[in-house]
Amino acid sequence: TFQTNILAELRKWKLNLIEHHKLQMKQEKQKHATHVRKLSNEIESLKELLHTYEISVHRKDEVITNLTQALGRQKERTELARQFTLWRIQHVKAKQEEYATRIADRQFQTALMKKVWAAWRSLCEEKWKEKVAKACQLRAEDVCVQLTNDYEAKIAELTATLEQTKAEILRLHNEREQYEDTMRKAFMRGVCALNLEAMSMFQSK
Repeated sequence: TFQTNILAELRKWKLNLIEHHKLQMKQEKQKHATHVRKLSNEIESLKELLHTYEISVHRKDEVITNLTQALGRQKERTELARQFTLWRIQHVKAKQEEYATRIADRQFQTALMKKVWAAWRSLCEEKWKEKVAKACQLRAEDVCVQLTNDYEAKIAELTATLEQTKAEILRLHNEREQYEDTMRKAFMRGVCALNLEAMSMFQSK
């Protein structure tokens, strides 16, 4: 009958609608699964990239730490060398001052001896006084000449030592500047090398 046909047609539409819905659900599930797999692959790639970046940063930190420690040790050595050089200069100056004091004392004693000899000579008879005075004067002059020569030689030696010390200080300063410049260049080369390595890793990824 007509009603039966209508009901059959409705059931047919219902079944078709259900099948169409199931097909759409299946397609959506497939799309969702594909999207999930794509996202999972991207996450794995990002994890690998993050691991590579962490390794690069760790290497860079190690290089920076090593360079910092090397600079610290060099700074300590330079400071010790500077202190030792200053001590040497002060030691040489103290020796010079002590030697100059001894020279002054001896010169004073020599001058005092001359005055004593002059006073003693004035008490003696004229002829004997002249002979003794001449002999004493010659002896004193010889002693003074000898002392003067000895002191001048010693002063020249100490002056040469001081000049050598100053040259050593200048050399140490130059070496320290060269070393610091070399360390800065090495540090910059290390940082540039690490940056280039990181860039190459990012580009390869």
